[in-house]
Amino acid sequence: MSVPPITEDQRFRLLVESIVDYAIFMLDVNGTVSNWNPGASRIKGYTAQEIVGRHFSTFYTPEDREAGLPARALTTALREGRFEDEGWRIRKDGTRFWATVVIDPVRDDDGRHIGFAKITRDVSEKRVAEEALARSERQFRLLVSGVVDYALYMLDPNGIVTNWNAGAEHIKGYAASEIVGQHFSRFYTDPDRAAGIPTHALETARSRGRYEAEGWRVRKDGSLFWASVVIDAIRDDGGILVGFAKITRDITERRNAQLELQRAHERLAQAQKMEAMGQLTGGVAHDFNNLLMVVSGQAQLLRKRVAEDARALRALDAIEAASRRGQDLTRHLLSFARRQRLQPMPISLADRLEGLRELLGTSLGSNVALQLALPDEVWPIEADPSELELALLNLAVNARDAMPAGGTLSVSARNCTLKAGDIDPDLEGDFVALSVRDTGVGIPPDILARVFEPFFTTKDVDKGTGLGLSQVYGFVQQSGGRVTVESQLGEGATITLYLPRSTGAPRNTLDEAPAEAPGARKSWWSRTIRRSPRWWRACSSSSATARAWSTAPRRRWTRSPPATSRT
Repeated sequence: MSVPPITEDQRFRLLVESIVDYAIFMLDVNGTVSNWNPGASRIKGYTAQEIVGRHFSTFYTPEDREAGLPARALTTALREGRFEDEGWRIRKDGTRFWATVVIDPVRDDDGRHIGFAKITRDVSEKRVAEEALARSERQFRLLVSGVVDYALYMLDPNGIVTNWNAGAEHIKGYAASEIVGQHFSRFYTDPDRAAGIPTHALETARSRGRYEAEGWRVRKDGSLFWASVVIDAIRDDGGILVGFAKITRDITERRNAQLELQRAHERLAQAQKMEAMGQLTGGVAHDFNNLLMVVSGQAQLLRKRVAEDARALRALDAIEAASRRGQDLTRHLLSFARRQRLQPMPISLADRLEGLRELLGTSLGSNVALQLALPDEVWPIEADPSELELALLNLAVNARDAMPAGGTLSVSARNCTLKAGDIDPDLEGDFVALSVRDTGVGIPPDILARVFEPFFTTKDVDKGTGLGLSQVYGFVQQSGGRVTVESQLGEGATITLYLPRSTGAPRNTLDEAPAEAPGARKSWWSRTIRRSPRWWRACSSSSATARAWSTAPRRRWTRSPPATSRT
């Protein structure tokens, strides 16, 4: 038995009736449902018998019907040839679903309007997903905009800022209206831009997917901050670069803390090293000094026995001179080891240094200018006067040797109250910072940490013993202070002595000397300097200082001699 052929109308009907994901049905010219497919039954819940002959506004919400939306949909479809919309629709059981709707006018072969074709699809799940995505985006946007400790913003593929969060404004100082549309390189320093670092950052992120770095960045007000930067490349589903996500954090405080911790470790290591050297040096110096005392004492005994032998006397003179120089070296070493016996007293720096001006100037020579800047309000200090003066002479001679072509030596002082950790973890209280600054060649960084070590010197063999700065170090440490050195190559060096403030009244060392006894009319120079083992031997250890003393005007000293004459 042959099967009759299927007509085109039958094929179309079968197609429509087999679709269950779309509600496909016809309306007459007034909007009344005239037919109904299985998809419409599944989506809306009505059978064909229940809905055919009823107006399609049945599917609309009460508020949409009240607003005249069904009639407007048919009018729009008739006028424009098509009506599309999304909105809430109602099922038979009263539940709502989100629908996409298309209404097309239907015309016969003669072009007469005979009704409407309506297609409805339930897209509730899609809407839920879209709403969830929208909520997520809103939450993410709120999260990003609420973060103030990180600068989070986007760049286009060329590095132009496309958005800006509150953290970026907080860290960099720019409002979104000031920076969106600007190139991100404006946050870099001039040297970094000249070196092409912004371009390198984007190229690295583009090729590797990520760029991380730390460095100086510039705020709107021109101030610098140390930043941790991450740049991630953003690509679409096709792998095309659409821009960059940039995260910047101000870690200036963390960096400063790390640097301070590193400096503290370095200071501790240096202190431990100097302490160990001091213990070794002090022990050697003490034993060596005992040997020298034996040599010197035996030389003096021999002098009495060979009083008539000029040749032997010259030999003894040489032995005693060498012994004195050895004793002076041990004195320097004991000072470094903080075993030197000090006689601290309240000192007025202004008075003391003014009295030393002539001697310091003579030590420096004619091509070095001496500048003293000691305000009247500088506190008195507690220190041994002779050791202080010797320390200043050592610093002056060192500075002069660092200025072979001439320059300026500046001596200044200021009051300061130190907290633990400012200079040293164990140093706090009131101090006077006595700074000696030269305009010489400076000290290389690799040498800077060793300048106070005994016998360490960069001078020629016949131009220094390497004990001058070790005496300064030992004197300041034993006085309860600290000494620091700062230098840049080509810009000179500054050595600062932090000496403890004295609560007592300084002695006036410039008062007139008491009248001398009859017959004791020798000059202070001949009475004191040449006989003083502390000063004369100190000066003899440095040929430059000795020359300064020997060329100093040997006038009659009407003032009392420096406190060094006590020895």
